[in-house]
Amino acid sequence: MSAGLVLLAMGLSAFQAVQAQSMGSSPSVAPTYPKGPVRVILPFPAGGGVDAAGRILAQRLTETMGRPFVIDNKGGANGNIGTEQVAKSANDGYTLLFTGAGFVINPSLYKRVGYDPIKEFDPIALMALGPNVLVVHPSVPVHSVQELIALAKSQPERIGFAGSGNGSTPHLAGLLFNSLADVKMVHIPYRGSGPAIIGLVGGEVPVMFLPAINAGQLMATGRVRGIAVTSKERLASFPDLPTVSSSGLSGYESSQWYGILAPVGTPTEVLSSLSKQIQSIMQTPDMQQRMKTDGLVPIGSTREQFASHIKMELDKWAKVVAQSGATID
Repeated sequence: MSAGLVLLAMGLSAFQAVQAQSMGSSPSVAPTYPKGPVRVILPFPAGGGVDAAGRILAQRLTETMGRPFVIDNKGGANGNIGTEQVAKSANDGYTLLFTGAGFVINPSLYKRVGYDPIKEFDPIALMALGPNVLVVHPSVPVHSVQELIALAKSQPERIGFAGSGNGSTPHLAGLLFNSLADVKMVHIPYRGSGPAIIGLVGGEVPVMFLPAINAGQLMATGRVRGIAVTSKERLASFPDLPTVSSSGLSGYESSQWYGILAPVGTPTEVLSSLSKQIQSIMQTPDMQQRMKTDGLVPIGSTREQFASHIKMELDKWAKVVAQSGATID
């Protein structure tokens, strides 16, 4: 066991000991957590990247904490509907939010999102980072970024790219591509990554900046063709795919992230317990391998690290949205 894991295990043991001593003096915190099922709201339809990552984590939390963590998909308005529902839920630790970058992008795109990402949520842990894979339907006669750019230039505003809703990371990934490549591909929004993937595979739309967690199986079975990854560096899971940046669009980078939060005011003991469990889960060899296979970068952050990440992402995407001129309402 590494020194980091030893320290993590010692910290968790100490926390559990303190919790056991204080069970009779803090009526606001359950003697053991969780005592029953925990509802994990995913603010997107089933089948997308957030859904896939959330189900992996929920399964592991169920196994390690001894109570079911139940996924509840509440899609709509690029995640705003489900996110607002969690913000207004009881802050007892039995309703959580598992979400992605839309959580911090939406406040810059919508006049009203129905939640405040800083004031109404307590960060628990950043699970992983996940770049997108630029893919095309097999019928599209391109095999590289440069060939896609040439096709888009020859047919301005006629090449569509699927997105999991306006303001989603696939949408903004496409806008950034348009800007750097000086092309005019058209965003075709769907109600989540799952429906967008169905549209892509079915030939309704030729291009997508597909979450890496969804790309492997589709490429392996020939239902889509991978062209490049949107990360800074090549991914070990897709070693033959170059980065978009190295393919002629220097500086291009766009990635998704996956994390879990609770309504503000959730007992600190509950937040700490969940955060430490997730840190431990993400450091296990099998989870590290699972993340690599899925094209993700495992993180398992502390609560404080996730809070800093959220603030940084809010500033970053506010600038990107302002520069692109994208708006929803």
